[in-house]
Amino acid sequence: LALNPQGLVPALADDGFVIPQSLAICEYLEEIHPEPRLLPGSARERATVRGMALLIACDTHPLNNLPIMGYLRREFGADDAAVQRWVAHWIDRGFSALERWVESTAGSTAAGQQRHCHGGQVTLADVCLVPQLYNARRFDVDLAAFQTLLAIAAACAELPAFAAAAPSRQPDVE
Repeated sequence: LALNPQGLVPALADDGFVIPQSLAICEYLEEIHPEPRLLPGSARERATVRGMALLIACDTHPLNNLPIMGYLRREFGADDAAVQRWVAHWIDRGFSALERWVESTAGSTAAGQQRHCHGGQVTLADVCLVPQLYNARRFDVDLAAFQTLLAIAAACAELPAFAAAAPSRQPDVE
């Protein structure tokens, strides 16, 4: 609470300047460390990538956060099966839209394998997608309809930065 009035993570402290919220942190880091770029060059491309990132970070992820699931249990008496259906519904809804979107924007290899949500390099959309797919797997959400998103996440997992950030590699992993 001393760093973030919401009492949530993440919060980035940079020389006494504190930034809560993942996307604000990512954009701040993009501005102070512009390489590698997470936002493409043109205004339209940046808007596309931001839209994809926001679809995940604002319309999908918050609805399957632990505080929301706890509220469903406490206030509405939802059991584990009902919470599971809630999570699956919102992930499916977000991923259905994103899957259609990235089919027209994804960067591909010469063999046609999708590597990123937009264009030929990692963007903010990829940075948001990978942890949300982890979350979907954690809740056993059926991902069979999202082959493009799965291919993008698999390509990202091969990159050292994504491999180092994997939840299984964190010091507080359970």
